[in-house]
Amino acid sequence: MADKINKDMTFGELLRQFPKAAPILTGYGMHCIGCHIAVTETIEQGARAHGMDDAMLQKMMQDLNARADG
Repeated sequence: MADKINKDMTFGELLRQFPKAAPILTGYGMHCIGCHIAVTETIEQGARAHGMDDAMLQKMMQDLNARADG
């Protein structure tokens, strides 16, 4: 189990380890987290598919780590 969320985690890993992350992701427009195909994508891949730039991805990662603990 990871201590910290990172952009290389798959959505499946993220949501198993940090279930409180789902509403944070949807707040960033990552509505596809429930999609079966998306669970194998990394957080960064999903963010890029939704048009996020580096700054927005970094902000989302900070929010995830600050608010999605266990």
